[in-house]
Amino acid sequence: MKKFIISVLGKDRPGIIAAVTQVLFQHDFNIEDVSQTILQNEFSGIFIVTGPDAGDPQIVCRALENTTVDLNLHIHVKAMDAAPYQWTTASREPFVITTRGPDRKGLVAQITAVLAAHNVNVTQLQAVFRGGNAPERNVMIYEVDIPADSDLPKLRAALNAKGAELGLEVNLQHKNIFEAINRI
Repeated sequence: MKKFIISVLGKDRPGIIAAVTQVLFQHDFNIEDVSQTILQNEFSGIFIVTGPDAGDPQIVCRALENTTVDLNLHIHVKAMDAAPYQWTTASREPFVITTRGPDRKGLVAQITAVLAAHNVNVTQLQAVFRGGNAPERNVMIYEVDIPADSDLPKLRAALNAKGAELGLEVNLQHKNIFEAINRI
């Protein structure tokens, strides 16, 4: 079986997932992973699928585009390597980093630069910027994997220093703690 990654973007409306998944089903593809969200009024979906060995990314893309033409979607299909990429051989621990503070250009770029310098991989990012200086209106939540052999106090100090420079409150918590505290 071949593996593909499919990205779907467009103005949100009912029926996008139904149309995309129907085409995948008709072409004998199995959905392995899906990440879908609405950002403001835009639909964004990423699908990892497996399908017939004779599957061609362009054929899959054309089938999706032809079926969803009325939805005005932007679709990209790419074949995936069979071997998964491993960014580190060290064991990793899941953490959550939250930042709150005034909105300004470059916040994500500067925080992620600190993370990259410490070999921290961002696995999920949510950012809500509503402008102005009210910190509760501008929040970023990074789910990250931190190598077990990392110097956690050094990372925390670097994040706090960058946060102070940017006027952000920065919190770093193990994901288990974050989930326990924020459970409803």
